[in-house]
Amino acid sequence: MILIRALARPMLASSFILSGVTQLRHAEDTARQLAPVLGRVSAALPVQASEQTLARALGGAQIGAGALLAAGKFSRLAAVVLSATAALNAYVEYRSAGTDTREAKAHRRSQLAKNIGLAGGALLAAVDTAGRPGLAWRAGHLVDAGMKAGKQAGKQGGKKAGKAGRVVREFAHDVTGN
Repeated sequence: MILIRALARPMLASSFILSGVTQLRHAEDTARQLAPVLGRVSAALPVQASEQTLARALGGAQIGAGALLAAGKFSRLAAVVLSATAALNAYVEYRSAGTDTREAKAHRRSQLAKNIGLAGGALLAAVDTAGRPGLAWRAGHLVDAGMKAGKQAGKQGGKKAGKAGRVVREFAHDVTGN
């Protein structure tokens, strides 16, 4: 399984890295294609950024997250970033693809399927714990261990409380004579 991860992560990341490089090289084209989405993002930011700057940031995010995934560093976080960028790319490429001929429509469907597949692969990488337990498992295991320790302490406390009750009862009997 380790060998598969060592091969699969760089293979998955390579597509995103190449896409990021293309987006950086052709930031004007990327900004034009992403204009409907980037315009809304730019308006929502506290600091006004041009669509071209956001397109470059998106390309840089793909390159950085792809490199992290390929290297196996922060791979789950990197995969989440890559799945988001893949979904965005799928939307944009689908909207901007030509639909005038039968071949163009087939190419549009093919590109959509490829982008959805890449997003799915990135999502799988996002949940891959590489054989180590994730945070949810660790938290659940910690709760279970705490409950078990609490039950043990309750049993021990119950025994001690019962013994203390008998001592108090005997003392009260001795003092009162009843």
